[in-house]
Amino acid sequence: MAAGQENVKHLEDCSVSKSVNFTLSIHLFCALLAIPVGIKRKSLAPLVFFGTTGTMLDIIIGISQCEREHAERQLKLQEEKDAAVAGALTETGDES
Repeated sequence: MAAGQENVKHLEDCSVSKSVNFTLSIHLFCALLAIPVGIKRKSLAPLVFFGTTGTMLDIIIGISQCEREHAERQLKLQEEKDAAVAGALTETGDES
């Protein structure tokens, strides 16, 4: 693997499926809120507004969760790399 490709994030690497229940509840809440408001105003505008708001929140939450997982994974890899380097340095110091 090339050095520049190590830090590339791939969406399929993220386990965003954990947040499905939470985002479903956001969509459900927005829909349940939009229906009575739309009936009271006799308009579909609240449904459109709350529907797009729920979708945007779903996307934002999913992306931020993916970025957090990626940062945690990179930190773990860096700690393992540092531990391996420190172990190699102590072995070299013991031999001399």
